[in-house]
Amino acid sequence: MAVIADPEAAQGFRLAGLEAHAARTPEEARARLEELVEKGGYALVAVDQALLPEPERAVERLMRGKDLPVLLPIAGLKEAFHNPDVEGYMRELVKRTIGFDIKL
Repeated sequence: MAVIADPEAAQGFRLAGLEAHAARTPEEARARLEELVEKGGYALVAVDQALLPEPERAVERLMRGKDLPVLLPIAGLKEAFHNPDVEGYMRELVKRTIGFDIKL
């Protein structure tokens, strides 16, 4: 699993033990995502939806014929903390992306 997020959130993900890549702009986020898809070896890449609201479209050409990685748009820190049910919000994002409800 890898995460692409703003620098502050990326640092938090790293502290939690995840591989995280920082991006300040949508262009940087797209470049990081392209690198990860081309590199391979990831089952899931979570992308801050404030940077890339539709990561599948950003790398549509690179994903042709590939099942992995699953690209998961996630709420950035600002969006997550403005939603009173953060866990429910994240569960719904995962369900919408992979089609299954998982216990977080």
